[in-house]
Amino acid sequence: MADFIRHTLETAPEASKPLVENAIAMFGMLPNLTATMAESPQLLEVYQLAHVRFQETSFTPDELNTVWLAINVEHACHYCVPAHTGIAHRMGVDPEVIEALRTESPLPDAKLEALRGFTLAMVRGRGVVSDDEMQAFFAAGYSRKHVLEVILGIAQKVMSNYVNHVAQTPVDAPFAKFAWDRKSVAAA
Repeated sequence: MADFIRHTLETAPEASKPLVENAIAMFGMLPNLTATMAESPQLLEVYQLAHVRFQETSFTPDELNTVWLAINVEHACHYCVPAHTGIAHRMGVDPEVIEALRTESPLPDAKLEALRGFTLAMVRGRGVVSDDEMQAFFAAGYSRKHVLEVILGIAQKVMSNYVNHVAQTPVDAPFAKFAWDRKSVAAA
């Protein structure tokens, strides 16, 4: 496996330094994902912008986290599942919803379950979904705008999940208590 540098503010490429500063200001620390992405200022910039823009969509905090965690779990991202578990708690998502997303159990809310199902259909089908899947999503109360917003969430998470896979990004200390891997969930 290739060794990827986890930059500091001092070692980051010049074009990444303001982006690293943004992350430190946002999180109160330098997340290992940002430190790794800093090697490519272009990737880091697009990732940060996608993160901000996804949060500006019409989704509620519960819906944002349903999309994020559904994708992270589907991609078996050892870094993003714990990180987004912490983020979900901080955003006030019901712990029962968070746990159901982490364990791939049925969600206690039918609309969120429809969102998770549609998100996973998009991920698994690489954007190709059936008419029935689309109609079920609309029947749950979502719109064409939401379809496009799910695609934005997928784009954001593909960037981070793939970086974490290739770089084996260590989970940040504040999220270590939410450690996750699919094997341990399946065994529980």
